Amino acid sequence: MLGGLMPRFGHVGMMYVAIGIIGATVMPHNLYLHSALVQSRKLQKDESSVRSAIGFNTIDSVVALSIAFFVNAAILVLAAMVFFGKESVIVSGGQVVHFAGDSDWIRVAYLTLAPLLGTSLASTLFAVALLASGQSSTITGTLAGQVVMEGFMNWRIKPWVRRLITRGLAIVPAVLIIGLRGEGSVTDLLILSQVVLALQLPFAMFPLLQFTSSRQRMGKWKNGWFLLVAGWGSAILITAMDLYGLPDSLRVAWHVIAGG
Repeated sequence: MLGGLMPRFGHVGMMYVAIGIIGATVMPHNLYLHSALVQSRKLQKDESSVRSAIGFNTIDSVVALSIAFFVNAAILVLAAMVFFGKESVIVSGGQVVHFAGDSDWIRVAYLTLAPLLGTSLASTLFAVALLASGQSSTITGTLAGQVVMEGFMNWRIKPWVRRLITRGLAIVPAVLIIGLRGEGSVTDLLILSQVVLALQLPFAMFPLLQFTSSRQRMGKWKNGWFLLVAGWGSAILITAMDLYGLPDSLRVAWHVIAGG
């Protein structure tokens, strides 16, 4: 596992997948949401209360992101054990399930749990987990949008209009592509959406780091040297990866949208 953590970009498409993993785990709208969550604590203006609020918010973020890290790591390890270097797997009952490089991995991902739970229970559990993941992402996106529109930009839109616009922007492109290219494009579309999130990250990270590193805006609460080095280093690394992988991202995006 430790050896597998070392990045290798020698194979075609590896950088594209790496960018997608970053976009799926970090997500730019989460940066806005976490920035706003600290304000939800009804703190006083004295130094002790502000320090306490920042401390508790840091604990919340670290715990949540650590759990997410281990869950994502477990998913990758399971997928590698079940699928890597294989063309088929034998599930309970002797059934053989074949797959190839162009398989729709969303449809066969439940097989990672099949040896432990059996095919039927594994597929049901995976469906429930996928639904929960979708609900979590939807709630996060909705809250982040509300924070940006009402808190940062002071926009006031009727809830039904806001829901109609946001749901339309999210659902209509996916429905059109799947309708034109068929259900086999679901996996490609999912990875592309994650890559798009990663490409948006620098536009959220650099302003956030600039604001929180400014003594004029933050005073004594500006970022310390550790956050400065870690934050700016991460932002520059992600930006470099985005730029390096941009040609592949554009090529894959055209393939997903136009087919062929």
